[in-house]
Amino acid sequence: MDETVLQVHGMESEEALIPQENWFERSEVLQKLTKKRKFPTIWCSGCGIGIVMGALIRAIDRLGLDNDKVALVAGIGCTARMPGYLDFNTLHTTHGRALAFATGLKIARPDLKVIAIMGDGDALAIGGNHFIHAARRNLGITALVVNNAIYGMTGGQNSPTTPLGGRTTTAPYGNIEPPFPICDLAIAAGATYVARSTVYHAVELDKYLAEAIAKDGFSVIEAVSYCHTTFGRLNKLGTAADMMRALKDNSIPQSALDRLTPEEKAANTKIVRGKFIDIERPQYTQVYANLITRVQGGEL
Repeated sequence: MDETVLQVHGMESEEALIPQENWFERSEVLQKLTKKRKFPTIWCSGCGIGIVMGALIRAIDRLGLDNDKVALVAGIGCTARMPGYLDFNTLHTTHGRALAFATGLKIARPDLKVIAIMGDGDALAIGGNHFIHAARRNLGITALVVNNAIYGMTGGQNSPTTPLGGRTTTAPYGNIEPPFPICDLAIAAGATYVARSTVYHAVELDKYLAEAIAKDGFSVIEAVSYCHTTFGRLNKLGTAADMMRALKDNSIPQSALDRLTPEEKAANTKIVRGKFIDIERPQYTQVYANLITRVQGGEL
């Protein structure tokens, strides 16, 4: 394995050769962060959500956070099963309401690092209003949205990010609704950190997740993944490996996009990866605490 990859993941060269049956025992990070008894996962073989989970584990470990100071909140769906495998404070809630529960948790326990883990349907369909207002308030929550462009768990229906022309069980002749641009929506609503990567670019995803979790404000990570068993099958996109290669071939870093001419930028159809905003503004729980202090002190 490439030495750079080993270094980024904190691995020795022999660790890359560990047999599958022994990798839990040999990995200090996994021993510390995962509930081993829950494995193997519920996800389909080849699913990208496991890669996102690995990136989340490495990001939290990189920040040196205590397990008891991290809270994972999830709703319903394939992605929402992730907290069940991780040894943090976890809250499994109702569909679309992960950010609503995360809001209450952050206000009650502002000392916690709160991470809301959602799929595209969970975050932006029934959960769309919560998404907008969590960004507007600038709550200290990291919203991790795994975007596979479909409702994978419940039958392969359209989601708010299904691309135009994409076939689903509820759009058998092709989707005619324009998809939500997750990162643009987050920026417009007031998020202070917004970035996008893909499950192919796992090391890049590690970096953005660590930065987002460290941010004292509402941060959004869009992790572009795929669902080969529903979206891939319905659209004849091949195997999980084929769809993984497509993420490599059909994405471009923001730095490369910036070097293109205006005409080339306008014609670009590739997924743009990068950090799109990183700003500072007052975080909601701090403003709320200050208000309480002023009221109790008789200033108001």
